[in-house]
Amino acid sequence: MNSETENIKKLIIDQSLELDCGKIIKNFPLAYETYGALNKSKSNAILTFHALSGDQFVTNINPITKREGWWTAAVGPGKAIDTNKYFVICANVLGGCMGSYGPKEINPETNKLFGTTFPVITIRDMVKAQKYLLDHLGIKKLLAVTGGSMGGMQVLQFVSLYPNMAHSAIPIACSASHSAQNIALNELGRQAIMADPNWKKENSTPDKGLAVARMAAHITYLSKQGLQEKFGRKLQDKGSLKFSFDADFQIESYLRYQGSTFVDRFDANSYLYITRAMDYFDLNKQFNGNLSLAFKNTKSKFCIISFSSDWLYPTIENKEIVIALNACGANVGFVEINSDKGHDSFLLNVPDFLKTVSEFLNSTYNGINNEKRI
Repeated sequence: MNSETENIKKLIIDQSLELDCGKIIKNFPLAYETYGALNKSKSNAILTFHALSGDQFVTNINPITKREGWWTAAVGPGKAIDTNKYFVICANVLGGCMGSYGPKEINPETNKLFGTTFPVITIRDMVKAQKYLLDHLGIKKLLAVTGGSMGGMQVLQFVSLYPNMAHSAIPIACSASHSAQNIALNELGRQAIMADPNWKKENSTPDKGLAVARMAAHITYLSKQGLQEKFGRKLQDKGSLKFSFDADFQIESYLRYQGSTFVDRFDANSYLYITRAMDYFDLNKQFNGNLSLAFKNTKSKFCIISFSSDWLYPTIENKEIVIALNACGANVGFVEINSDKGHDSFLLNVPDFLKTVSEFLNSTYNGINNEKRI
């Protein structure tokens, strides 16, 4: 075992899980991390779901990449999701590349990497696997489930599958199914990877293809206004144009940097599998076109959050979730946060967003404790 894998906490799930594709997996690893302490009554646990490029290392320094955790802005001592008060759990999803069962793992039957022989997985498969983790930790009911983007999809799937397992739910900047635009954008990324000559080559990685996929995706996480204000038409060098295909503009250099750093920490095949899972996600279809039926049994209190400049998962798609919850009489609140930072707003220091999350969690936590006192 090398020093990196020693920093990854894993649960080996010895039960069988039938995937939506029809295949059955057993004795598979689920990598996870926890922050804070679980109280005696086990009533302060928050299950956090990560987005496409995230992992189990929510906050502090990621021991593998040596970078800050993906939600450091929101999670930590004294922060919106206060680890002095709450016990935060996060698992690397099925299909991921930070220790959970995925294409980067060894196939015991062939003793080679799974690669594209790994079974196609869905958001529902990811959520079912994480239920085993909660069972392992002895948590019967969560204070909250939360996550943004693909993490928000997992929140919706979780409360649909397990309507009595969370006191509250905070789906952020997500939708109940992928739009044609989002499927198209994901396909662009997948094709970039598969067009790389190194894809499927043994002992080679399609770094160029994955970098291009990341560059294209990263544009969708930002807003036109935010990009214009930060970069505009500023040149990388203050001199004149180079009349070449080097990175003349700062935005070009920025995107190239985003692509090059991404390939150092992410697996190309995981990118294929996870984007496919996002495209397949359709909570409407799971309930014959009636989204409200997905939530008909839920007792969770909801806080749906969107961002004004998010064009990837626009407010109108978040409101469709609110309408479905209202239709089945669920306890739901909705907030659109004013931000020029686009879809990535949920990952950044956006005060109104962080305040909303903090106050909602405090209200839920205090409400549970008051009920116990009565």
